[in-house]
Amino acid sequence: MGGALRGYRADVAFDGQRPLPGGALVLVDGATIVGVEPAAFPPPDGCQVVHHPAILPGLIDTHVHLCGDSGPAALERIPGLSPEELQTVIDTSLRQHLAAGVTTVRDLGDHRFAVLERARTDVTGPAILAAGPPLTSPGGHCSSMGGEAAGTEALRRAVAERAERGADVVKIMTSGGAMTSGTDMLATQFTLGELRAVVEEAHRLGLPVTAHAHGLAAVETSVEAGVDGIEHCSCLTSGGARLPDQLAARLSSSDIVVCPTLGRLPGMDPPPEVAARLEAAGTSYEQHLPHVAALRRAGVALTAGTDAGIGPSKRHGLVPFSVADLVGECGMSPVEALSAATGAAARTCGLDGRAGRLAVGLDADLLLVDGDPLTDITSLQRPRAVVSRGRDVDLGA
Repeated sequence: MGGALRGYRADVAFDGQRPLPGGALVLVDGATIVGVEPAAFPPPDGCQVVHHPAILPGLIDTHVHLCGDSGPAALERIPGLSPEELQTVIDTSLRQHLAAGVTTVRDLGDHRFAVLERARTDVTGPAILAAGPPLTSPGGHCSSMGGEAAGTEALRRAVAERAERGADVVKIMTSGGAMTSGTDMLATQFTLGELRAVVEEAHRLGLPVTAHAHGLAAVETSVEAGVDGIEHCSCLTSGGARLPDQLAARLSSSDIVVCPTLGRLPGMDPPPEVAARLEAAGTSYEQHLPHVAALRRAGVALTAGTDAGIGPSKRHGLVPFSVADLVGECGMSPVEALSAATGAAARTCGLDGRAGRLAVGLDADLLLVDGDPLTDITSLQRPRAVVSRGRDVDLGA
């Protein structure tokens, strides 16, 4: 035992995969879960117990940008920040995630390895997985972050550099994006040969690859190259989103996990210039939702990730809203959607056996909420208490 034993009791419990009938008493010692018992289980002598309506594992956001301050042109202004200012933005981003019950984040694009370096030393906030600067074509989407590369050899070297620096995943921009002026969301930024070189080198070094892909051609090329994940997966064409049967079958029969980057602040529209780029590409958040529903009906594996930090409607800590959209707009059951933000998300991030579950030996990352998320998914938006690596989070701060 590493410290004073504490207990968290709830009448409703979701363990990251399934509901626990009758609720649960979760026992924590230090930073580790040491017991998951029925709610009526008598706690050990001297164990302080708190009682809340519902308990589940801390949430996981599989797609964030901690360097983004959620302001207009958040990504474009990053290069102008001093190192101290950038760290302040990262600090604030992490606090916002914790306040929403997000205890693990996967950063899929930082500025010149700022988050990746932070991830190796930060032991107080959410657990951080990081990609470093995303690989992109010269002048391509998010090129200001420092990940430009062209040609198979340069791309292989870029992958090797990320492995040497301790990256958890390789992120590559296979299409343009709405947040970078001058790029084309429908166009591909790399050839199939270049993408295959990235996947081969990353897999040789033990790293997964996830691909930002808006255009249908970019999605198809990413699948052909053998990536492990696809971000957005918008499948855009000049005539709108399209999910060919053959592509749906390949996605659903593969190990590829799609993060559709749902979740937005209610009542907050994207900045006008971003809205204009989305309109030019024939899409919007509202139009993306039925496409995600089609992916789900086709049996494609989906995970909860928000693209947090890129703009006013995408502030940090929006996983509860992402989960609500997966249920309300995309047809998932509450159990499926909760798993997409906990147990299934942990598997996507390579954290199975460490996080995302209420299980003995795993990190003590807990979310206690006001209500029953199995019948009212919006109760995730009402956190009562958050535990991150065994520490009680001060929600008032």
